[in-house]
Amino acid sequence: MDSAKAAAEKSGAAERPVVPCVGAVVHDANGRLLMIRRGHAPHEGLWSLPGGRVEPGESPQAAIEREVREETGLRVRAGAAVGSVRIPAGDVVYEVTDIACALEEPAAEPVAGDDASAVLFVDAPALEGLPCTPDLVKILRGWGVLPA
Repeated sequence: MDSAKAAAEKSGAAERPVVPCVGAVVHDANGRLLMIRRGHAPHEGLWSLPGGRVEPGESPQAAIEREVREETGLRVRAGAAVGSVRIPAGDVVYEVTDIACALEEPAAEPVAGDDASAVLFVDAPALEGLPCTPDLVKILRGWGVLPA
């Protein structure tokens, strides 16, 4: 056991469990980015990428396809991971892997469902005006996946 972990356990501050999660980076034919307004904590009312927890026995690709369908009604095909981020929240740490996804039906319109209170495709100026989850725009800019 390394000394940092031993010190944390000795002080009663054991490492928080990591919860695997996924987020979808979905652009439409016009280069706009799919966003949802979160309907529940954490970050209720803020805009973010569709996504959620990876269920036990589920692949990240299957999880993101399921989450997008549940939250937006859209069917997507999972592609490659574009990046990941760790988000401490309460007693856990969410490890979110964002995955590029292609729309299976490009003309389909998103409809908010499940954990989303609203859903829309946004261009770059519209994204800048949305109240987003912390550091989302900065992270997406760093990964080169901002909308057109």
